[in-house]
Amino acid sequence: MADNRPIGVFDSGLGGLTVLKELEKVLPNENFVYFGDTGRVPYGSRSNETIISYAKQDENFLLSKGVKYIVAACGTVSAVAAHTAKELPVNFMGVVENSVKAAVSATKNQKIGVIGTSATINNGAHKTKILELMPNAKVTTADCPLFVPLVEEGFSDKDDIVVLEVARRYLAPMLEAGVDTLILGCTHYPILLGAIKKIMGENVTLINMGNSTALAVKEELTALNMLNEDTTIGNKEFYVSDLTASFGKISNILLGKKIENVNLVDISKYEGSSNRN
Repeated sequence: MADNRPIGVFDSGLGGLTVLKELEKVLPNENFVYFGDTGRVPYGSRSNETIISYAKQDENFLLSKGVKYIVAACGTVSAVAAHTAKELPVNFMGVVENSVKAAVSATKNQKIGVIGTSATINNGAHKTKILELMPNAKVTTADCPLFVPLVEEGFSDKDDIVVLEVARRYLAPMLEAGVDTLILGCTHYPILLGAIKKIMGENVTLINMGNSTALAVKEELTALNMLNEDTTIGNKEFYVSDLTASFGKISNILLGKKIENVNLVDISKYEGSSNRN
């Protein structure tokens, strides 16, 4: 029997739309509810305690929409607050674990790089998980705080001198370390794929967290017999905690198409845990 309940996807802002884009490709029949916490973005510069609190509220909101599965489409939440999944009544997936598995499978010289927000890099979740799977791996990490604002201001062209100079500075440790695999540890970073590839070279494998996560979600839903087998095009609902003036521009950059309808949510109402367990 088809399970047509939606898949819930949340992020600290709109970066998770790049994950939703990959989920749509892999699971075209599924219904989705997306929540972007645009009123409190970014999570990457917050304390761990605050990130965990925000993640729980975001999850509670999605539970109120009757979702069958939750995807934390946020590198920061996946690194810092993935343990909140233990309290959920539905299955949960972050974007860290599967990107790590993909990187470990791809590397040939066991030199793996990770770039992300300050909170993601400082938490060290990627490095820890890489070393669990590949103890002899050499892991190089770097936080790239200017990448997100560059993307959201529309600077992403692989030939843009500003983008290339910022990328060159951030990626210098990766080139020096000789990594052959690089995890793009923030959902905005795939938009800069061309520039990053130009700096790193064609021989370095770039791991898109959205793609690896989408494939893993499909595999799990298939195993659980929870796929929506309805062949009609899936429905998508979009919610944000603050409807900013730049929403249309940013969402178009990240999702690759215009979002027609978006709903405003008072996320503070989801502080409690009545929907959990």
